Formats: sequence, C-alpha cells, structure tokens
Amino acid sequence: MEKPWQDKLRQIDPYVPGEQSKDPDLIKLNANENPYPPSPAVAEVFRTFPTAQLRYYPDANSGNLRAALARHFGVGENQIFMGNGSDDVLALCFQAFFCSDKPILFPDVTYSFYPVWCSLFRVPYETVPLDADYRIRPADYARPNGGVVLPNPNAPTGIGEGLDFVEALLRCNPDSIVIIDEAYIDFGGQSCLPLLEKYENLVVVQTMSKSRSLAGLRVGYAIASPELIATLEAVKNSYNSYTMDMLTLAAATASVEDDAYFRATCAKVAATRERSQERLRALGFTVIPSLTNFILATHPRVPAQEIFTQLKARKIFVRYFHLPRVDNHLRITVGTDAEMDKLFEALTEILA
Repeated sequence: MEKPWQDKLRQIDPYVPGEQSKDPDLIKLNANENPYPPSPAVAEVFRTFPTAQLRYYPDANSGNLRAALARHFGVGENQIFMGNGSDDVLALCFQAFFCSDKPILFPDVTYSFYPVWCSLFRVPYETVPLDADYRIRPADYARPNGGVVLPNPNAPTGIGEGLDFVEALLRCNPDSIVIIDEAYIDFGGQSCLPLLEKYENLVVVQTMSKSRSLAGLRVGYAIASPELIATLEAVKNSYNSYTMDMLTLAAATASVEDDAYFRATCAKVAATRERSQERLRALGFTVIPSLTNFILATHPRVPAQEIFTQLKARKIFVRYFHLPRVDNHLRITVGTDAEMDKLFEALTEILA
C-alpha cells in the first residue's frame, strides 16, 4: 500500500549499543560498565529519599550537584553544564557549537555516535585517519573546519594522550570549538581541565557512567567557559528544562562527595586492566596499551569474530565491531578479577 508521507520521514542509521542480556549467569564485558557498585552513599540516598518530594519538579539548574562538581574540580559553578549522561551533553554540544557550513573533524576510528549526531542534526563532517599505530595526530586537524570533537582516551582504542597533545590541537584550531570527550579519563588518563584557563574555545565532557558506576542513572556534564556553558543552557532550555530527576541529582551528588570510594574503585579497575593486558599478551594477542576500563586486542591466528562467537556461546559477552581497521579486534571491558579469570580460561580453550 502506497504511503505518500513516508518520503518525509527522517532516514538515519542509529547508534547500536552493546548487546544487553538479563541472564544472571552472564559475564558481561561488552558495554564498558564498571564491575563494582556505586558508592555506599548512593545506596543511602535511595534508602532515605523523601518520596513525597517527587510531586515537585526537580531543580532545573542541578544546583547541589553542580556545586559539588565545582568544588571537586576547582572551577566556577557557571562553568558546569549537566545532562542525562554524556551522550545527552554531547548531542547538545553538537547543536550548540557546530553550526557553520564547514565540516567538523573527528577520527576515523572513534566513538560511533559522532557520525549519527551529524546525520541527525545535519552537521557536515570529515573523518581524519588515525596513524598506523592508531594514534591521533594534532597536525592532521590543522585545517579549516567547523569544530573538532574526539575522545581522550580514544574509544575503542583505549589510547590516551597528555596535555601537550590537547594543547597542540587547540593551537591548531583557535577559531573552532574543540570538544574533548573524557568519558574514560578517570582510569589513568590526564584530564585537559587545566587548559580551560588558557583556551576559551575548549569544552571538556565527562560522565558518571563509567568511573562512578552510575550508568543506570545517566549523569553527564560539560566543563567550559561561562559563555559556552550559557549557550548550552539556552539550547537545553529551548526544548527541556528538566533533564535530570530528583533521585538522580541526589545520588550523583552523594557519589561526587565520596571521593575516597571513587578513587579506590578506579584504582582497582586500573590494576585489573594492567594484569589483563599481560595475560592477553601471554595468550598471543596483540594489545593496544589502554588507559581506560577496556582493552582492544587482536589475535594473529584466530579471527576476532570467531572468538567473539565462541565466547558468547560460553555466556561471556565482549564487543566485536564489524568496522574498517578494527574488524579483527575485540573490545573487552575490564571486569572483576574473578570475571577476567573466567575470560582467560575460556580464551585458553578457544585458542587451543
């Protein structure tokens, strides 16, 4: 049956997240989730929250959480923007800052949501190839553009760069907004937040989904100059002023204020990551050195897709990307030591 209105629908290839499963026996190492629970202070918020308050709208300005983050990072409250996870924050950044006719730039191997947003918001873009070692070269971004966005550490490679790298990128792009997506920064990377005082065109985006174990609540934020934050607020308030609910705001604030638990959890994940990289190398894998809570690895003899399929049959989920340059790699989230030991046991059987 002919439907004449169909040609008016938006045609888009959506982002595909890691496969989810409710199987309690599953070892889930495919979505870069933290293997440890949130701070006990978060559980206390849920235990004691006055539910009668839910009849009111939440604080549209996220006042308490914004203040806690400002204290944590040593910045002004007017330098912080809150959203429903860093994906929400990044999507708003694309709408607020990438408004020219020139293409924005990001790596050819990177977070696969970037081209989806470009398609959705009709932002022109060009991808910039990583070098042969999967590294980003700032000099490759020294050309006319409508903005730059890239993760540091990069995903799915896990490679992290230092302040000199980000500053070189900023020096190449004085006339563009540069967004550094620091979703994985807390597991061993070096944040570029100190550069905010020097570069007003820098936007740093972070999330509480990974290092603070709050993926189920969706909490993300941007840190930038007051002028850029005001622009983000104007865009957000043009369609939804109340992006975060009361429970999320209270729980996220409690998490930020429990700094000792946060640091201890990140250290445990990093220690397991280092041990796991060595175990993978001992099994013959080529491993890209990671500063995140995941590892990208490839085996010279057994195809990644075959390993992925056999692991899945053993109820161990990892991530396989059918994408150029990384289509023979597996991205393995760092789990607990016990989970990783079961992974290595399964890999030993598969490779044998």
